[in-house]
Amino acid sequence: MRPLIAFMQKEILELYRTGKLLLMVILFVLFGMMNPVIAKLTPWLMEMASESLKESGMVIGSVKVDAMASWTQFYKNMPIVLIVFVILSSAVLTNEYQKGTLINMLTKGLKRWKVMAAKAVVLIVLWSICYWMHYGITYGYTAYFWDNTIASHLAMGAVCPYLFGIFLIVLIFLFSSFLNGNIGVLTGILAVVGASYLAGMIPKVGKYLPTRLLSSGELLTKAAEVSDYYGAALVTLGLCVVGMGLAVMVFNRKNI
Repeated sequence: MRPLIAFMQKEILELYRTGKLLLMVILFVLFGMMNPVIAKLTPWLMEMASESLKESGMVIGSVKVDAMASWTQFYKNMPIVLIVFVILSSAVLTNEYQKGTLINMLTKGLKRWKVMAAKAVVLIVLWSICYWMHYGITYGYTAYFWDNTIASHLAMGAVCPYLFGIFLIVLIFLFSSFLNGNIGVLTGILAVVGASYLAGMIPKVGKYLPTRLLSSGELLTKAAEVSDYYGAALVTLGLCVVGMGLAVMVFNRKNI
């Protein structure tokens, strides 16, 4: 257990030294604030635009915003948040390959599965902290400006994108287990997500795919029911377990 904890401490220290930890915290805080702020400024921006459009004969009526406008921004920005996190985290193993830093630790008896487990735990904890901080800031400011009670199923609506983030972390480790370059890992993740989106165009298939979780904003407007996301959530959890198991198996046989 001590080697596992020591390696986790090493990973946290590495995130701090490289500045990735601070960068992620700042970015997620900014995104969390941006969602309600953009919604709050929308009437003013539309008013400014209407003055210039009057000369063209176009008239923009008054715009009323509420908590739903802020949450709409939250889900619109979610793909950007996920992309930023994946880009900053995708080299978690490939950098070790290129620097050769794993060789010394493995030759000293550190089990390969412990390397994978430590990195996975640290990355999942980091994602959890950043995501729920992002969500909490949006929730807090939205409650301050408006009334969150008009949005339905906020909890399930928040859990779905969080679970999709875990799925992306598993993909990072899965592709890193047999690819040595960061570009290859990112390409693999893009291919899987793209294939999921394409398959999602088939209604009977789409409701079970991980990318379905990113549309959970529909829950807030009652355009969908919580039960509509059970299938995608269960499939995603299953894929996470299988994907992480495969990653460990391949990594154990990898020539480092």
